Amino acid sequence: MGTILYAIERPFMRKTFEAIDRHVDSESAYIPVRADARGCSDRIEEIDVDDPGAVDENVRAIDPDVVVYNHRFGIDRFTFYEEYPLVHVRHGASIGRGEVSVTATTILEHVSVALAPGERWATAYRDAVPPDVLVAVVGIPEADVLVDSPPPRERRVLYAPTNYMVGRGAYANTARSVVECFADSEYELLFRPHPTDRREGPGLPVTRACRDRIAALPNVVFDTTTTPAESMRRSDVLISDYSGSIAEWLHTGRPLIQLTDIDAPDREVPRIGTTTEAIDLELVDDRYCNGEPAAVARRRAAWLADLGIPMDGRAGERAAEEVMRCAA
Repeated sequence: MGTILYAIERPFMRKTFEAIDRHVDSESAYIPVRADARGCSDRIEEIDVDDPGAVDENVRAIDPDVVVYNHRFGIDRFTFYEEYPLVHVRHGASIGRGEVSVTATTILEHVSVALAPGERWATAYRDAVPPDVLVAVVGIPEADVLVDSPPPRERRVLYAPTNYMVGRGAYANTARSVVECFADSEYELLFRPHPTDRREGPGLPVTRACRDRIAALPNVVFDTTTTPAESMRRSDVLISDYSGSIAEWLHTGRPLIQLTDIDAPDREVPRIGTTTEAIDLELVDDRYCNGEPAAVARRRAAWLADLGIPMDGRAGERAAEEVMRCAA
């Protein structure tokens, strides 16, 4: 079995690689593709590189048997995939924002294997890739830990919207009101902005303002857990919009509230759970105490059938099998 090299572009993307690598039985390591990805994983060996941006040179110096990559923008900056098999796996599985078509039209012509979260993605991939590219449905590796996890029933709510700069999601419009909705209530709120909104772009001032307000609230926590899955396991209800967190959350079977107040007139939040322009405690109470009404449950079931995501806790295994097969 050959050497597997993961290329990590952003620190938060490590979650996918780590979920796959735990099932890999051959030598593996990762290189950072950006400087801020240095030291991002303590579960996969990091190969020290002088210049993270010199991806072609770094890959060729390591000479792996296969490269695994999970970003999709800027692939034309590189040429290493002309010499080394490239496996693409998404970091998460955003349902809105046109992510399926973006992935299909940017990177897939350069890969040897495309790992799809579900049949919805696989269909688009197969329409876009050359005939010699393998498309395999594996699921969402980082969501494996959520399968069959019991609901905590501790009146804990997770707010995890998509990043504002790319997704034009509800974060800038709703973050402050979400904090105020739960302020001094009987619920604990885990406030988890996307990593991008913690460091840059138009979402950063919102994050700073909310963090200052949260410091004065005993029942609201600025969530800094390593991966979203850790927070999802501890939460009874998810508040989001069209973040990739939704696809992971669907593995729990717990109530989903989607905020539809987005700054993207050409897009809509896909209505999977309970949808609302603004959050209020009465709605949260009802979903926490009574679960989702029958109409919402039917809608969720229809979406699950359409997405075709395997939710059996074995996505990491399937992805690892495909990676190792490519490295053999």
